[in-house]
Amino acid sequence: MKLARRVLELAESATLAVSAKAARLKSEGIDVISFGAGEPDFDTPELIKASGICAIKEGQTRYPKPASGLIEAKQAVCQKLARENSLKYTPDQVIITTGGKMAVYLAVNALIDPGDEVLIPKPYWVSYPEIVKLAGGEPVFVMGAEENSYKLSAVELAAAVSDRTRMVLLNSPSNPSGVTYTPDEIRSLAEVLSRRDLMVVSDEIYDRLLYDGHETLSYAAAGDRAFSQTVTINSASKTYAMTGWRIAYVAGPTEVIKAMAKLQSQTTSGAATFTQVAMATALTADQAPVEAMRTEFERRGRHMHERLTAMKGVRCAKPTGAFYCFPNVAGAYRKLGVSGSAAFADRLLTEANVAVVPGVAFGMDDHVRLSFAASMQQIDAGLDRIEAFLR
Repeated sequence: MKLARRVLELAESATLAVSAKAARLKSEGIDVISFGAGEPDFDTPELIKASGICAIKEGQTRYPKPASGLIEAKQAVCQKLARENSLKYTPDQVIITTGGKMAVYLAVNALIDPGDEVLIPKPYWVSYPEIVKLAGGEPVFVMGAEENSYKLSAVELAAAVSDRTRMVLLNSPSNPSGVTYTPDEIRSLAEVLSRRDLMVVSDEIYDRLLYDGHETLSYAAAGDRAFSQTVTINSASKTYAMTGWRIAYVAGPTEVIKAMAKLQSQTTSGAATFTQVAMATALTADQAPVEAMRTEFERRGRHMHERLTAMKGVRCAKPTGAFYCFPNVAGAYRKLGVSGSAAFADRLLTEANVAVVPGVAFGMDDHVRLSFAASMQQIDAGLDRIEAFLR
């Protein structure tokens, strides 16, 4: 049997692979502590669940009409973006998708032709380069200085953009590092890109999970030019603990959204109607459950960071958003006799029964990713094992 080369060359999602391996070991009776999950450990808030259940009972189980999303869901998105991000969109500038990954996939495939370069800052979310390659584009990686938590400066961004660059993929707060660009840093990047004929895909799915008083700015809100050249991606998954609902949204220029909708009509036919109703409720209802989750993530992230940086040979940027720490553990490689993050993670899982995601999957082989979307008890137990493993 001959398989398509695009599939053979496609890398498996490292985050899902780690979660699957940890789950398999647990099923065998092994006491595994997993820091691999990229999803909240909280349940979806009751009001949102009730909204979805009610929609099902009312018969909202058919194809969404239109395929680009229910009008009430699009209106809720417009309200959210105006209220929280200072972005004014109309429903025809919004599409509802089956999760954030599909949102990125549709945006890239609507905008990128074979041979086009897509600039991707490191560390990056594992799926970005693979989605670009599936569209025939060429990922080009760039990285900021470690002392700046790997965030790109305006100078570094300007030097990386070429005449072939057709897209820049930004993610703030970051998966995997938890690092967040400040409003001034976003404005400085926007000033550089405003002079270029390209599009920016701004992945902001962790925008509500900010810590220690940190503030950020939606890229599209950095100015009129930024607004016109930006596709903003967000999701209910992380903010509202709705990863399994597979529901996200995109806002951007009308012509781009129409192109994405055309692709969606020929692929998924759109997100499930009852999940769109539930998301609309999530975006417009009382936001107290979000703040409760955010506060707990903040506490856990601060604690994990303090413990990791106290370990010998470990360096780690402080997470100001999302729910990840991304420590540099290369100082332990020689002692352990490993050559990279994959071997490090494998030995950690085998010998200490702790699952982490190898940093090589995010473009940085000196690092591993730990999610603090776990109870404080699990976090401490897992970090105790890592500390002992590194001695």
